[in-house]
Amino acid sequence: MILDRFRIDGQVAVITGAGRGLGAAIALAFAEAGADVVIASRTRTELEAVAERVRGVGRRAHVVAADLAHPAATAELAGQAVEAFGRLDIVVNNVGGTMPNALLNTSTQDLTDAFTFNVGTAHALITAAVPLMLEHSGGGNVINISSAVGRLAGRGFGAYGTAKAALAHYTRLAAADLCPRVRVNAIAPGAILTSSLAVVAANDELRTPMEKVTPMRRLGDPEDIAAAALYLASPAGGYLTGKMLEVDGGLTFPNFELPIPDL
Repeated sequence: MILDRFRIDGQVAVITGAGRGLGAAIALAFAEAGADVVIASRTRTELEAVAERVRGVGRRAHVVAADLAHPAATAELAGQAVEAFGRLDIVVNNVGGTMPNALLNTSTQDLTDAFTFNVGTAHALITAAVPLMLEHSGGGNVINISSAVGRLAGRGFGAYGTAKAALAHYTRLAAADLCPRVRVNAIAPGAILTSSLAVVAANDELRTPMEKVTPMRRLGDPEDIAAAALYLASPAGGYLTGKMLEVDGGLTFPNFELPIPDL
């Protein structure tokens, strides 16, 4: 059965930024497909709510409340997965983000911080995880969450877009180094209706124009990204490495303009 290729029964996944939004949706999708999960973010109460949903579908969840802006804290998750469940198969680098700002108001430190949070944390977890994947599972795979803004030019995203573009190419480079035993792919979401777009979701004057310029005429749901992550994590995506899935409703230009004036 082709649907069996989307199963990840008995595997263990580490998912960062999993207290809500994309990370939470990916954790639940993996659990429904048979995996146990290590979920991490800053807020324990959010993580516990996700863990309860994971346990509700019959899988195990290990909660780690930590400030994942620091690469050292992220790297520790690999060992915690092996301690909790005895193996590590999948890593999802979902944590990241940077506040938008006009380019001339973006400092060099802002750019450095964006790179550390979006790329440095992913590198720290991958380099800690891969030896453990090889030792305990014989191989594994990594999914990095980039962004449509990593390839589309929009005002205000100088730091964030640059960091996500770097993560996209890092994915290709890491895949080349780690194949064939560890696959590395990425997802580039467009505008997804998570808490970061709560204001948009509640305001038709903001949401409708965004939907109108999106070829699919809607904004994304977290489950759209979770389904893509499951494909990449499972045997169904077993012939992909170094690739980027653009799950963005068909965007060819940003569907949200920040009010940054001309010079």
